[in-house]
Amino acid sequence: MRSSRLLGLMAVLLFLGGGIVGGGGALVLGPNTMAYDAPRSVYLPQDGSLDTAIDSLDRAGILASPRTFRLVAEAAGWGAQIKSGHYRIASHSSNYEMLDKLRRGLQDPVRVRFLPGRRADALAETMGQALERDADAFRTAFRDTSLARDLGTTPDRLFGYMLPNTYEFYWQTPAETVVRRVKRAFDRFYERELAASADSAGLTKREVVTLASIVEKEALVDAEKPTVAGVYTNRLDRGWPLQADPTVQYALVDTGEDRVTRVLHEHLEIDHPYNTYQIQGLPPGPIATPSRSSLRAAARPERHEYFYFAADGTGGHTFSRTLQEHNRAVQKYHRLLDEREEAESTPETMGGT
Repeated sequence: MRSSRLLGLMAVLLFLGGGIVGGGGALVLGPNTMAYDAPRSVYLPQDGSLDTAIDSLDRAGILASPRTFRLVAEAAGWGAQIKSGHYRIASHSSNYEMLDKLRRGLQDPVRVRFLPGRRADALAETMGQALERDADAFRTAFRDTSLARDLGTTPDRLFGYMLPNTYEFYWQTPAETVVRRVKRAFDRFYERELAASADSAGLTKREVVTLASIVEKEALVDAEKPTVAGVYTNRLDRGWPLQADPTVQYALVDTGEDRVTRVLHEHLEIDHPYNTYQIQGLPPGPIATPSRSSLRAAARPERHEYFYFAADGTGGHTFSRTLQEHNRAVQKYHRLLDEREEAESTPETMGGT
């Protein structure tokens, strides 16, 4: 393979005149990129034409001379061999080096970061922006009953198994392949770190993921997550409604309402299977993608006697055993909010005479 490429290169050099030591050698083997530090990315679509490749390389700020790139490609007969995909081109690359990479399809993977606390639509947007398939292709994959069944879940729950992490995919990877791979990553993590604890607690994988998704939206501080999970398991053990505000926020958005940052009494009446003020037990599935820390907390909830928690104004929570204690914590938090609001509304004065 390499010898045939070298023969092709020699033919180009002879065609351009002067051989390796002449001008042809400089056109083929000399650098033909703009000056830049880190390698630059170029995305070549499916049509595979030389015109498209040159236009894409030029718009990416890579080519110093599109004309000589075309000249070498056409002289060598490589223009029709260019493969679509994502490529990273180092500075000072020659026309030969670039064309050899593109015609052999030596793609570079794309890094895609899955963040915790995301809903299916947000995940689809993330993947659609990073990969060739658009967001709709990933929305379709999440709703695919056959795919979900094959992966051991249902369409309304599948997105919750997209384990937050940074993954590498080739740009053209189909949506279904992406979803399958990330679900396998979740399954490996679950079996390695969570399965034994969840089994001991009598929790199914669905219950762990669903509870973890609620913990993810409730707790900003990782150290508090097992305590928050313990509050919810205490309520479940007592047969109480879960009464988790994030599930109400999820239900509101799911029914087309505007997203709210603070759940009011009027919101608690929404008729929705995820409204844990109205249903018993956990909702049917996850409300967001849970992080590893939230998954660990759900599989190993802290054992304590707390049934309530209220924000403390610092990003954490005050945990209470009784409703009376909880009400005092809520009042304290509201006083803190009032004080902050008053301080923000008081105009600053300048000292001096």
